[in-house]
Amino acid sequence: MNPFTEQETAEIRELFGALPEQLDIETFRKTLRDLRAKYHPDNFEKFGDEVVRQLATERFQRIEQLAEKLEAWKSGKTLPGVSAPPSTSGESMIFDPRARFAYKEMKIEIRTSDKDLKYHLFGTFYRWLTLGDRFRIPDSKAFLIADEEHAGRSIGFTESIRVYLTFEEDDSVETIVKWLYGKIAGRADVVLIEGEQVPIDYEALLLAIKKRSYKLLVSTNQ
Repeated sequence: MNPFTEQETAEIRELFGALPEQLDIETFRKTLRDLRAKYHPDNFEKFGDEVVRQLATERFQRIEQLAEKLEAWKSGKTLPGVSAPPSTSGESMIFDPRARFAYKEMKIEIRTSDKDLKYHLFGTFYRWLTLGDRFRIPDSKAFLIADEEHAGRSIGFTESIRVYLTFEEDDSVETIVKWLYGKIAGRADVVLIEGEQVPIDYEALLLAIKKRSYKLLVSTNQ
Protein backbone atom coordinates (compact mmCIF):
# COMPACT_ATOMS: atom_id res chain seq x y z
CA MET A 1 0.00 0.00 0.00
CA ASN A 2 1.45 3.34 -1.01
CA PRO A 3 1.40 6.39 1.31
CA PHE A 4 -0.06 8.86 -1.20
CA THR A 5 -3.47 10.49 -1.05
CA GLU A 6 -5.83 10.23 -4.01
CA GLN A 7 -4.94 13.78 -5.03
CA GLU A 8 -1.19 13.08 -4.80
CA THR A 9 -1.59 9.86 -6.77
CA ALA A 10 -3.48 11.72 -9.52
CA GLU A 11 -0.84 14.46 -9.63
CA ILE A 12 2.00 11.93 -9.81
CA ARG A 13 0.28 10.09 -12.65
CA GLU A 14 -0.23 13.40 -14.50
CA LEU A 15 3.33 14.65 -13.97
CA PHE A 16 5.34 11.42 -14.14
CA GLY A 17 3.13 9.39 -16.47
CA ALA A 18 2.51 6.45 -14.14
CA LEU A 19 1.06 5.50 -10.78
CA PRO A 20 3.58 5.60 -7.88
CA GLU A 21 3.85 1.82 -7.60
CA GLN A 22 4.34 1.47 -11.38
CA LEU A 23 7.04 4.13 -11.63
CA ASP A 24 10.60 2.79 -11.62
CA ILE A 25 13.29 4.92 -9.99
CA GLU A 26 15.26 5.67 -13.18
CA THR A 27 12.17 6.84 -15.08
CA PHE A 28 11.17 8.93 -12.07
CA ARG A 29 14.57 10.66 -11.92
CA LYS A 30 14.70 11.30 -15.66
CA THR A 31 11.18 12.75 -15.67
CA LEU A 32 11.97 14.85 -12.61
CA ARG A 33 14.98 16.38 -14.38
CA ASP A 34 12.76 17.26 -17.34
CA LEU A 35 10.07 18.76 -15.10
CA ARG A 36 12.61 20.87 -13.22
CA ALA A 37 14.03 22.17 -16.48
CA LYS A 38 10.55 22.95 -17.82
CA TYR A 39 9.05 24.64 -14.76
CA HIS A 40 12.05 26.36 -13.17
CA PRO A 41 10.89 29.93 -12.38
CA ASP A 42 13.95 31.44 -14.07
CA ASN A 43 12.60 30.19 -17.41
CA PHE A 44 9.62 32.53 -17.08
CA GLU A 45 11.55 35.73 -16.40
CA LYS A 46 11.47 36.54 -20.11
CA PHE A 47 7.70 37.03 -20.00
CA GLY A 48 8.04 39.90 -17.54
CA ASP A 49 4.78 38.83 -15.90
CA GLU A 50 4.83 38.37 -12.12
CA VAL A 51 1.61 36.30 -12.17
CA VAL A 52 3.10 33.84 -14.68
CA ARG A 53 6.28 33.59 -12.63
CA GLN A 54 4.31 33.00 -9.42
CA LEU A 55 2.27 30.22 -11.04
CA ALA A 56 5.45 28.60 -12.31
CA THR A 57 7.02 28.88 -8.84
CA GLU A 58 4.02 27.22 -7.21
CA ARG A 59 4.07 24.44 -9.81
CA PHE A 60 7.81 23.95 -9.31
CA GLN A 61 7.43 23.78 -5.53
CA ARG A 62 4.61 21.25 -5.81
CA ILE A 63 6.72 19.06 -8.08
CA GLU A 64 9.53 19.19 -5.50
CA GLN A 65 7.16 18.23 -2.67
CA LEU A 66 5.80 15.24 -4.57
CA ALA A 67 9.27 14.22 -5.74
CA GLU A 68 10.67 14.29 -2.20
CA LYS A 69 7.91 12.02 -0.92
CA LEU A 70 8.13 9.70 -3.92
CA GLU A 71 11.94 9.51 -3.70
CA ALA A 72 11.74 8.69 0.00
CA TRP A 73 9.21 5.93 -0.58
CA LYS A 74 11.10 4.44 -3.51
CA SER A 75 14.56 4.61 -1.88
CA GLY A 76 13.74 3.58 1.66
CA LYS A 77 14.39 6.95 3.31
CA THR A 78 12.10 7.96 6.14
CA LEU A 79 9.80 10.96 6.08
CA PRO A 80 6.85 11.62 8.41
CA GLY A 81 3.94 9.51 7.21
CA VAL A 82 5.97 7.68 4.57
CA SER A 83 6.72 4.00 4.93
CA ALA A 84 9.09 2.49 2.41
CA PRO A 85 8.08 -0.38 0.14
CA PRO A 86 10.04 -3.64 0.30
CA SER A 87 13.17 -3.33 -1.81
CA THR A 88 15.99 -5.63 -2.84
CA SER A 89 17.85 -2.91 -4.72
CA GLY A 90 21.49 -2.39 -3.76
CA GLU A 91 20.77 1.34 -3.77
CA SER A 92 18.56 0.95 -0.70
CA MET A 93 21.63 0.27 1.45
CA ILE A 94 23.14 3.69 0.82
CA PHE A 95 19.92 5.36 1.98
CA ASP A 96 19.77 3.31 5.17
CA PRO A 97 19.98 5.66 8.20
CA ARG A 98 22.85 3.50 9.55
CA ALA A 99 24.98 3.96 6.43
CA ARG A 100 28.27 5.83 6.75
CA PHE A 101 30.20 7.67 4.06
CA ALA A 102 33.70 9.09 3.71
CA TYR A 103 36.11 9.78 0.89
CA LYS A 104 39.53 11.28 0.36
CA GLU A 105 40.01 13.38 -2.76
CA MET A 106 37.05 12.39 -4.92
CA LYS A 107 37.76 13.93 -8.32
CA ILE A 108 35.01 16.23 -9.55
CA GLU A 109 35.34 18.01 -12.87
CA ILE A 110 32.91 20.75 -13.87
CA ARG A 111 32.82 21.97 -17.46
CA THR A 112 31.13 25.27 -18.08
CA SER A 113 30.75 28.13 -20.52
CA ASP A 114 29.71 30.41 -17.64
CA LYS A 115 32.64 32.70 -16.88
CA ASP A 116 31.23 33.44 -13.41
CA LEU A 117 30.90 29.84 -12.19
CA LYS A 118 34.12 29.96 -10.18
CA TYR A 119 32.82 33.01 -8.34
CA HIS A 120 29.54 31.21 -7.55
CA LEU A 121 31.48 28.20 -6.28
CA PHE A 122 34.10 29.95 -4.19
CA GLY A 123 33.03 33.58 -3.81
CA THR A 124 35.88 36.07 -3.82
CA PHE A 125 38.23 33.31 -2.61
CA TYR A 126 38.50 32.08 -6.21
CA ARG A 127 40.92 34.92 -6.91
CA TRP A 128 43.47 33.46 -4.48
CA LEU A 129 42.88 29.73 -4.88
CA THR A 130 45.88 27.99 -6.40
CA LEU A 131 46.90 24.39 -6.94
CA GLY A 132 46.49 22.43 -3.70
CA ASP A 133 44.55 25.10 -1.77
CA ARG A 134 41.58 23.98 0.31
CA PHE A 135 38.11 25.51 0.30
CA ARG A 136 35.82 24.55 3.19
CA ILE A 137 32.22 23.73 2.21
CA PRO A 138 29.84 25.79 4.40
CA ASP A 139 28.08 24.04 7.30
CA SER A 140 30.44 21.07 7.17
CA LYS A 141 34.03 20.01 7.72
CA ALA A 142 34.26 18.82 4.12
CA PHE A 143 36.56 20.64 1.76
CA LEU A 144 37.56 20.91 -1.88
CA ILE A 145 41.16 20.89 -3.03
CA ALA A 146 41.68 23.18 -6.00
CA ASP A 147 43.44 22.14 -9.17
CA GLU A 148 43.95 25.45 -10.96
CA GLU A 149 46.20 24.01 -13.63
CA HIS A 150 43.38 22.09 -15.31
CA ALA A 151 41.66 24.44 -17.76
CA GLY A 152 40.79 24.39 -21.41
CA ARG A 153 39.46 26.52 -24.20
CA SER A 154 37.35 25.72 -27.21
CA ILE A 155 35.23 27.75 -29.62
CA GLY A 156 33.75 30.55 -27.54
CA PHE A 157 34.54 29.98 -23.89
CA THR A 158 34.76 26.65 -22.14
CA GLU A 159 36.42 26.15 -18.80
CA SER A 160 37.09 22.93 -16.96
CA ILE A 161 37.18 23.32 -13.18
CA ARG A 162 38.68 20.32 -11.40
CA VAL A 163 38.52 19.89 -7.63
CA TYR A 164 38.97 17.02 -5.18
CA LEU A 165 36.32 16.47 -2.53
CA THR A 166 37.28 15.15 0.92
CA PHE A 167 34.86 14.44 3.77
CA GLU A 168 34.59 12.23 6.84
CA GLU A 169 31.87 10.03 8.29
CA ASP A 170 30.47 12.78 10.50
CA ASP A 171 29.84 15.03 7.48
CA SER A 172 26.38 15.09 5.90
CA VAL A 173 26.57 14.07 2.24
CA GLU A 174 23.20 15.76 1.72
CA THR A 175 24.61 19.08 2.99
CA ILE A 176 27.61 18.76 0.66
CA VAL A 177 25.51 17.92 -2.39
CA LYS A 178 22.90 20.60 -1.71
CA TRP A 179 25.69 23.17 -1.61
CA LEU A 180 27.32 21.85 -4.79
CA TYR A 181 24.07 21.52 -6.72
CA GLY A 182 22.95 24.99 -5.66
CA LYS A 183 26.20 26.43 -7.01
CA ILE A 184 26.30 24.71 -10.39
CA ALA A 185 22.65 24.20 -11.38
CA GLY A 186 21.89 26.18 -14.50
CA ARG A 187 25.56 27.17 -14.88
CA ALA A 188 27.53 23.96 -15.48
CA ASP A 189 27.35 22.10 -18.79
CA VAL A 190 28.90 18.80 -17.71
CA VAL A 191 29.85 17.22 -14.37
CA LEU A 192 32.22 14.27 -14.10
CA ILE A 193 32.66 12.40 -10.82
CA GLU A 194 35.66 10.09 -10.83
CA GLY A 195 35.58 10.26 -14.63
CA GLU A 196 31.90 9.32 -14.98
CA GLN A 197 29.44 11.89 -16.33
CA VAL A 198 26.59 12.52 -13.90
CA PRO A 199 23.38 14.45 -14.67
CA ILE A 200 23.30 17.91 -13.12
CA ASP A 201 20.49 16.97 -10.79
CA TYR A 202 20.43 16.85 -6.99
CA GLU A 203 19.33 13.21 -6.71
CA ALA A 204 21.77 12.04 -9.38
CA LEU A 205 24.70 13.84 -7.75
CA LEU A 206 23.73 12.54 -4.30
CA LEU A 207 23.48 8.97 -5.56
CA ALA A 208 26.79 9.17 -7.44
CA ILE A 209 28.70 10.53 -4.44
CA LYS A 210 27.08 8.16 -1.96
CA LYS A 211 27.78 5.14 -4.16
CA ARG A 212 31.46 6.02 -4.31
CA SER A 213 31.84 6.91 -0.65
CA TYR A 214 29.70 4.20 0.99
CA LYS A 215 31.56 2.55 3.86
CA LEU A 216 29.34 0.48 6.11
CA LEU A 217 26.16 0.07 8.11
CA VAL A 218 26.55 0.86 11.79
CA SER A 219 24.79 -1.59 14.09
CA THR A 220 22.22 -0.04 16.43
CA ASN A 221 22.58 -2.96 18.88
CA GLN A 222 24.38 -2.17 22.12
